[in-house]
Amino acid sequence: MSELLDEIEVTVQAGKGGNGAVAFHREKYIPKGGPAGGDGGRGGDVWLVASEEVHGFFGLRGRRLLKAGGGAPGGGNKRFGKDGEDLVVTVPVGTEVRDATTRVLLKDLVQTGARVRIVKGGKGGRGNARFARSTRQTPRFAEKGEEGQRRRLRLTLKLIADAGLVGLPNAGKSTLLRALSGSRTRVAGYTFTTLGPHLGVVELTPTLRITFADLPGLVEGAHAGRGLGDRFLRHTERTRTLVHVVAHDPTGSSPPAAEAYRTVRDELAAYSPGLAAKPEIVLLSKCDLPGFEESLNSLAQEADSVVTPISAATGFGVDALLARIARELDAQEHGRAP
Repeated sequence: MSELLDEIEVTVQAGKGGNGAVAFHREKYIPKGGPAGGDGGRGGDVWLVASEEVHGFFGLRGRRLLKAGGGAPGGGNKRFGKDGEDLVVTVPVGTEVRDATTRVLLKDLVQTGARVRIVKGGKGGRGNARFARSTRQTPRFAEKGEEGQRRRLRLTLKLIADAGLVGLPNAGKSTLLRALSGSRTRVAGYTFTTLGPHLGVVELTPTLRITFADLPGLVEGAHAGRGLGDRFLRHTERTRTLVHVVAHDPTGSSPPAAEAYRTVRDELAAYSPGLAAKPEIVLLSKCDLPGFEESLNSLAQEADSVVTPISAATGFGVDALLARIARELDAQEHGRAP
């Protein structure tokens, strides 16, 4: 599991084309050779490529300019300059690429290996050999190479996961993810216990892996920007299934289970009706604490759904939850009811 840097702006610069050469053929016994200046090489392009090996934009942080190589100048005897090297930047799968100025979506990299040439290198300048004519046999000029394209980009990651853990702050999502995957989430004792979205992977069999996205706790008004707002809500848009974590709290310091469930459902619906319509698995966490049966019953009534009771602290119900998620994902893949 890894903490994510999920949004960043970067400037990309394609390489400049090499200058054309001004040269004349020089060879023994041929004192008056003609124009022989070669063309400059083209500038390198900048490509973005989606990779499962990259989980955020930490590798781009602090890099003010991402620049491809420039083309080499042309030479004598009509030698062409070498093309500039392309720059290939790897980004996480699920990266939206937008123009930072216009906010226009340029590419959505949702598949491993998806790639886009985001800026194009400049053309190499033509050498003076290109300009020889019957009326101009010894041109003493050549073209300069073209500048490469430059662009300011805004890269935004929307996690692609099998299951997205949603719920109010302190619902126990990070503790659950630790229990599921053996990972370690950095938490803090304030409203947003998870400091950023995290990924965890559970390998049930050699051929069955479930990727979980643990998303920071929502608060009422999140869809309108309150708290962390839609910065993390957007990560739920690409998850296949929502795992709605509701905490049982016998102390009364947290909202009752049914009320907590309603609050999160209202935020999901206000942010996106399509998001609210995603398949949902409801679970009641912290069921090692006394009196959970009452919370379980009220939550099942409010959700109008089967609710899985769990305790991440003791491991109670964790295997049953994994089996339920696996059935849901299998049903989606094969187009049948779970």
